[in-house]
Amino acid sequence: MLRFSRHFGTSLRSLANPSRVARASTSHPVPSNPQMAFPCLDRIEKKNALLQLKPAANSMESGPEPSYSRIQSGYKTFHLKEPIFLDYGGYLPEFKIAYESWGTLNAAKDNMILVHTGLSASSHAKSQEANPAPGWWENFIGAGKYLDTDKYFIVCTNAIGGCYGSTGPSSFDPADGERYATRFPILSINDMVRAQHCMVTEEFGVAKLFASIGASMGGMQSLAYASEFPEAVGKVVSISGCARSHPYSIAMRHCQRQVLMADANWNRGFYYDGVPPHVGMKLAREIATITYRSGPEWELRFGRNRADNSQSPALCPDFLVETYLDHQGEKFSLEYDANSLLYGSKAMDLFDLGIKNRSRALKKRTETESQNLGQGQTGVCALPSQPYQEKHQATETPEESLNDLVQGLKPISHKQILVIGVESDILFPVWQQREIAEVLRKGGDGRGIEYHELTNEDSMYGHDSFLLALDDIGGPVRRFLEKASVE
Repeated sequence: MLRFSRHFGTSLRSLANPSRVARASTSHPVPSNPQMAFPCLDRIEKKNALLQLKPAANSMESGPEPSYSRIQSGYKTFHLKEPIFLDYGGYLPEFKIAYESWGTLNAAKDNMILVHTGLSASSHAKSQEANPAPGWWENFIGAGKYLDTDKYFIVCTNAIGGCYGSTGPSSFDPADGERYATRFPILSINDMVRAQHCMVTEEFGVAKLFASIGASMGGMQSLAYASEFPEAVGKVVSISGCARSHPYSIAMRHCQRQVLMADANWNRGFYYDGVPPHVGMKLAREIATITYRSGPEWELRFGRNRADNSQSPALCPDFLVETYLDHQGEKFSLEYDANSLLYGSKAMDLFDLGIKNRSRALKKRTETESQNLGQGQTGVCALPSQPYQEKHQATETPEESLNDLVQGLKPISHKQILVIGVESDILFPVWQQREIAEVLRKGGDGRGIEYHELTNEDSMYGHDSFLLALDDIGGPVRRFLEKASVE
């Protein structure tokens, strides 16, 4: 019995007299362990305090990835002072598109390639005189490179809804001179390309693009441009994209938006005169970064290594992979407008080139255009009228869904289209690129449809392969562009 009481650090007399234990505890108010330090939270609090004094852009250096840096100058602007009507019922009374160009438009105006960007990218794909900083596709575009400026006139835009010179939520509504914020209308990917088409035809006088090229959200735009204007584009390249968004990708972007909107500084989108929601942006970017890269790459790059084995484990970033995510989120948190992230990611979720969706969009746009343009559109939160109930299957069969997509893409199935997929991509799994090629071939004779896939041996960079595996992406693109037309 004595051994038992010693083992548990107390005596039977103490157990029989609880007040004795209480008195002992009161006289020695020392916790069993010290309070854990939280340097990551200290940094957030310090940043909040600084932003209260002076909001500023982030200037942290990037890692090996090309930088999607904050672009505030060095681009040209196309400004259309006419309304554009949108797929989901809203409209913009006017809009601007920021763009940059490389190479020379020939006399026939038939050598223009339009480059579409990913979600958070600016028009600065390549360095140029007005902005000599390296672009996000710096080694892909240029004389003798994969997009050869000795042959082609390359133009890259910042899509509407963005924040790098094009009209977006941070822009001022000409109706009242105030920022749109969340009064900005919901956008679709097809809305973005219709605005681009206005720029292509009116700014450059180009009736038909030589090619439409993009990756990620840009891969969606590239297909959408051809879908909206089949006769206004020659060749199409879609890299790591899809023909319609699928549940996994939608779910991941939903989590990013919810984290961002939960930041009190977001203030339902009206934060422009105060502290921006940098914590929500940081966490949203960390979630996104997990989907942009692949497990095999991180095994080689980080393994299970901790940042400092001499230190005790902490709840703040501790493993190397955690410190990487923390860095990626921190450097992005003030580089991109939070509302642009919300609107752009929602446009990606809504993307669907199926015939039913495109028919509904056309009907809604027509209705909006017929209304009195002098009155703004009232936004309605499209929540279901009934609570969610578990369903065991989708509302249409896989066969019906596939046929809907076949019919939607049939108008461009005769074109020359290169689809590139990446086996290590978890955000846009490679079966989604195979699906694009499959439905295009089902809709026509398939002569002009090409599919190229990067295996895990080619690239372990996942979704970011279009930024990091340039040779594996660039070779097929160059060969495709140089092929004779089949139309």
